[in-house]
Amino acid sequence: MDPIHRAARIEDWFQQRRVRSGLKRGLVPQVIPFRGYGSTSWIRVLARVVLAAKPEPDAQGPKKIRGWRSFTSAPVPFAEVTLTADGHTLTVQADRGGVIDHTLDVSLSPGWHDVWMRVGDGLPVRARVFIIADDQNIGVICDVDDTIMVTALPRPFLAAWNSFVRDEHARRPVPGMAVLLERTVRQYPGCPVIYLSTGAWNVQPTISRFLKRHLYPMGSLLLTDWGPTTDRIFRSGLDHKKENLERLAKDFPHVRWILIGDDGQHDEELYSNFAMNHPDQVRAIAIRELLAPEALLAGGRSHTNRTVNPEVTPWVSASNGAGLAVEFARLGVLEWPAHSPE
Repeated sequence: MDPIHRAARIEDWFQQRRVRSGLKRGLVPQVIPFRGYGSTSWIRVLARVVLAAKPEPDAQGPKKIRGWRSFTSAPVPFAEVTLTADGHTLTVQADRGGVIDHTLDVSLSPGWHDVWMRVGDGLPVRARVFIIADDQNIGVICDVDDTIMVTALPRPFLAAWNSFVRDEHARRPVPGMAVLLERTVRQYPGCPVIYLSTGAWNVQPTISRFLKRHLYPMGSLLLTDWGPTTDRIFRSGLDHKKENLERLAKDFPHVRWILIGDDGQHDEELYSNFAMNHPDQVRAIAIRELLAPEALLAGGRSHTNRTVNPEVTPWVSASNGAGLAVEFARLGVLEWPAHSPE
């Protein structure tokens, strides 16, 4: 018996037991909606179905939540979810991890729209999708860990600490990155923001609250599943990023992307290869340089050759958002602030 396949089967068996146990304790399937995106003719809808207690009618806003509560929620494999958008309804099935990732053919105008989701006889929940205009020519794809949020995630101990123990309100933003992204979306009306991370879907609510609390522009968040698959024990975070970059390039050939990442993992190599394969679809690449302690925790810095095709794809780097904004202004990607000399 293939041990990798065995890992997936063991996970499925374990999750089925968790679901049965949760249902006996009165938990019910609930949809956690994620922000999606789409074109004027289709939308990509994202969500996760988990077991949770019925929400209390008199609940007063969000409470402080530690990472382990989000991370250990029991998913409901293969749950059927009804999607409704602009009068169009489609019933879809979650994957073995409870994740909904489906496209729905629907005609919508550019901007934010609502999609309603319902599992079983539960109340419908609202998800948001951003429609990219057919003539939109600039978009942003931005990494999360150590690019906009200081996490030092690659170190196993710190990853566990940040995911399972540390209070979500203790996570620190990278200085100036929220302002950089906000300036970008203001300068390019209709600009989509895609947050692309190797983080797990389990912590999506935590990351979304972090983005809102620190005033990052609203955008879609593309995460992955850390569990085993039918052909490997652990999913590849790098493959997850590659696949989504290629999907965005194929779905929106008219958009030139501003790619933002850091020099602590694979972002430089990933973005460099993407720019070589799609030179007409990359406006610029911005790399946040990790501080010395962060680089040490991240296992060192990458050493990608940034001189590949510099005339077609400009690179900039700095340790924070303010420095990247200055470099963008020098390139003409962003306008100089009125109070700043060129």
